[in-house]
Amino acid sequence: MKASKSSIGRSVDQPDSKVRFYLFLGQDDAQSRALAARLLAALGAQKSVLAQGDLKARPGLLIDEATALSLFGERRLVWIEPAGNDIAEAVEALLAAEAIESPVVAIAGALPKSSALLKLAESSPHALAFTAYAPEGGDALRMVTDLGRRVGLKIAPPVAARIAEACGNDQAIVAQELEKFALYIGASPHAPKDLEQEAVDSVGADSGEGDLSRLANFTLLGELSDLGEAVSRLPADAVIPAIRALQRRLLMLAPARARIERGERIDGVMASFGRALFWKDKAAVEAMLRRWSAKDLATVARRAGELERSLMFSEVPEHEALGEELLALARKARSAAR
Repeated sequence: MKASKSSIGRSVDQPDSKVRFYLFLGQDDAQSRALAARLLAALGAQKSVLAQGDLKARPGLLIDEATALSLFGERRLVWIEPAGNDIAEAVEALLAAEAIESPVVAIAGALPKSSALLKLAESSPHALAFTAYAPEGGDALRMVTDLGRRVGLKIAPPVAARIAEACGNDQAIVAQELEKFALYIGASPHAPKDLEQEAVDSVGADSGEGDLSRLANFTLLGELSDLGEAVSRLPADAVIPAIRALQRRLLMLAPARARIERGERIDGVMASFGRALFWKDKAAVEAMLRRWSAKDLATVARRAGELERSLMFSEVPEHEALGEELLALARKARSAAR
C-alpha cells in the first residue's frame, strides 16, 4: 500500500497489525528515520538491526528474524538501513509468509518508480510505502510547529520559518534544536511556553558559531571577510547543515527571481513572502534578488547539490571543500554587484 502525507502519521502512531513491512524512501532521510522512530515507540519495541549486504547474501535471514520468538517476550522491530533493491528477494519472502512475530522497517533513500522493492511494498496489503520529501514553505513551518508542540513549545510562523531555514529543513536537526530551546526556556508538554525570537537569538543554530542562515547570506551577498570567518568557526558536524541552509535560501530565491524576470516588481515579490521571511533577512534577500539571475541561481543550486553529495560520502565533511566552494560563489556575487 502507498501512504499519503496526510495518513502516514496515523499509520506509524497507530500501527496496523496486518502491516509487516514499512518502506520509507525519498531524499529526506531525516524524515524517514523520524517516522521509523515513531513506529518503534508506538510498538513499544526494541530495534533489531539487519544489514542490507547480509540480506543480499542470505535472503532467508529476514524471514528468520521476523518469525523468531523473542527470548524474553519483548517486541522487536527489524530495522534495515540503508536499504535498496538488494533486499527485494528477502522482502518478497517476508510478505508471502503465513505469519510473522516482528514487523520490518527499511529506510531506502531515493528509489526509482521501477524499483522492484518499491513495487513490492506498494502492491502488497501487508506493506506500507511512503516517500519523504524535504518540506518547503508551509509544510516546513508545520513541521517545526508540530515538532515544537511535542516538547512544549508554541511557535509563531516567523520563528518557525527562521528555525526551518537555519536547520536547512532537516527534521532531525530541527528536533534537536527544539529540544534545546525547550530546555533553555523551561518548557515541557505539561507546561507549554511561547518560543520567542530572543531565545532563538541566544541559543539557536543561527546564533554565534552555528549561524547557518547568515553563512548563506554572506555567500550570496559576496561578503568575503565575514564568510571566511564564519566558515572557520563552523563546527565539524555543521558542514552538511550549512550546505542545506544555502540550498534552502536558493529555493526561496529562485522562484522569486523568476517572477521578477517575467516582469513583476521586486517590492511586490518581497511583499509576497509575508510572515515566512524573518524581518531581519528582508534587506539581504532583496539584495540577493537584485544581484543573482535565475540562471545563475540554478547553477549555484546544482553546485551546492554536487558538493553535498560528495561530502556525504566522506567519513568527515571537510571545511576546506565547503570554504572553497562558498568563497568562489561569494566572489561571483561580489563581481555581480559592481
